[in-house]
Amino acid sequence: MAGNSFGRLFSVTTWGESHGEALGAVIDGCPPAIPLSPADIQKDMDRRKPGRTLTSPRAETDTVEILSGVFQGLTTGTPISLIIYNHDARSSDYSEISRLYRPGHADRTYEQKYGLRDWRGGGRSSARETAARVAAGAVARKFLDARGICVQAFTLALAGVQCRDFDPEEINKNPFYCPDPQAAQAMLARIEELRAAGDSAGGIVEIRAKGCPAGLGEPVFDKLDARLAAAIMSVGAVKGVEIGEGFRAAGMLGSQNNDPITPEGYESNHAGGILGGISTGMDIIIRVAVKPIPSISKSQRTVDAGGKPAHISVKGRHDISAIPRIIPVLEAMTLLVLADFMLHPQPRLGFRI
Repeated sequence: MAGNSFGRLFSVTTWGESHGEALGAVIDGCPPAIPLSPADIQKDMDRRKPGRTLTSPRAETDTVEILSGVFQGLTTGTPISLIIYNHDARSSDYSEISRLYRPGHADRTYEQKYGLRDWRGGGRSSARETAARVAAGAVARKFLDARGICVQAFTLALAGVQCRDFDPEEINKNPFYCPDPQAAQAMLARIEELRAAGDSAGGIVEIRAKGCPAGLGEPVFDKLDARLAAAIMSVGAVKGVEIGEGFRAAGMLGSQNNDPITPEGYESNHAGGILGGISTGMDIIIRVAVKPIPSISKSQRTVDAGGKPAHISVKGRHDISAIPRIIPVLEAMTLLVLADFMLHPQPRLGFRI
């Protein structure tokens, strides 16, 4: 199956299924001499793993093993192979609906494309696949940390609750990575209501990348914002991406949307840190629309494998929302894109960063 590799110079191939023996990633192009240990990767994995408050009770440790590409605590410049074993897959949870297509999932499209599908949680289309992305993104984070580039995502809206305040110190103090403590409390109450009702919710996540130098991105078909949008849209729950003012720019005047330029730099950042597909040196700001989790216990209309009308109620262990576990996934995809572009030749400097 094609489409499992991402990136050009810092490239990643992920493999494995939700209910398979294991899943993992192979990273090619990571420069040598970067300090890297399993603990560096585990920090991000722990934010994505299930089995915590407000998440699926599937009990996975998501412990990462480094199989190659690291010697004496340093990357060697050769392919880095990472593996994450599945320990708590319950395929029997899906046996009753193995012949039913789950609304909102890729069951039917996979079968239409390949002539078969893995009904055990969706196989490659499962959100479990993103564990491998987070592991690879953690390696990219180590590479970018040394270059002063920091990527952080947080929740702006969830289940209809909007952030009203922004305090960056609050982001890691609540389970939703929300910068507004009052909104975080309201989100928690709303999620508990939806859990009781057998339903789910979507939300909006913002990603900020700080410390990016000016000049990342290639005209015309390899723009930085185009690659970021493609990377983020590759995450299954994502249905929309905007950079800077995004859709709000459609209602603004040019005099409002333009970022005035002074001897000290840009006066504002409506462009979200990217102009002409090339980074400006300002913070890169991305907002992401996340759809509701499609696996809900509420009865829904569908058809079976024979095309006959049916009803389905999806049981088993599922999140109420992709937020907060999607937060490290979106960071990972942003990190991978930035790491890839940091290895591109820089014409003004005449060498690779």
